[in-house]
Amino acid sequence: MKSVIYPASERGHADFGWLNSYHSFSFGNWHSPEKVHFGALRVLNDDVVKGGSGFDLHPHENMEIISIPLKGAITHKDSTGTEGIIYSGDVQIMSAGSGIRHSEYNASHYDPVNFLQIWVFPKQQNIKPRHDQKTFDRTQRQDKWQVVVSPDTKEGGVWINQDARMALTRLQAGKEISFTPAFPGNGVYIFVIEGEVIIDGKTLGRRDAMGISDAGDFSIRAIPDSELLAIEVPMFA
Repeated sequence: MKSVIYPASERGHADFGWLNSYHSFSFGNWHSPEKVHFGALRVLNDDVVKGGSGFDLHPHENMEIISIPLKGAITHKDSTGTEGIIYSGDVQIMSAGSGIRHSEYNASHYDPVNFLQIWVFPKQQNIKPRHDQKTFDRTQRQDKWQVVVSPDTKEGGVWINQDARMALTRLQAGKEISFTPAFPGNGVYIFVIEGEVIIDGKTLGRRDAMGISDAGDFSIRAIPDSELLAIEVPMFA
């Protein structure tokens, strides 16, 4: 098992007033040669958007774009004709494919919204742009993995155009959980949303991450109550 720790303190940071964003991988004006991508995982942005603000209509292509609100809600509109609100507890995915334009705004005029935006390189290029969204019962991730993104719809997550999976868990203090990659050769990026955990003898705190490759099963133990996101992706140079 190979592992690399990505400390929260080493993430890129951009503060535009209306947007306070931390970048796990090179993004915008921040570039780190050591942090361009982890396999097919290209972007993991931890965004806080002020009330009444947001991202104006802008284009994407050939990227799988996942939005996970942690606190608050986001209004979404895109060129497929989709329009709606993404609430905390929801997961949204867009396959940008041959080209899509979308906007995202804080659904509140007063309170900030905090959400994760994740980009994954697609398996097939130039597919028809698509959108999907699902509300998940957060009680179903207590001390177990709840799959929220998967190419296998039987797992219950939103569909992704890649051999990639995402799962969330909430671990009680002292609890241990194992993770097994679904696809041989895939790597796993563990992101600590809240709390503190031990993986492979190493301690990770809030917003720290670990990239794991060449691994079968591995275990994670929570120190206090903790919340985790596991992103499993194909690996390439």
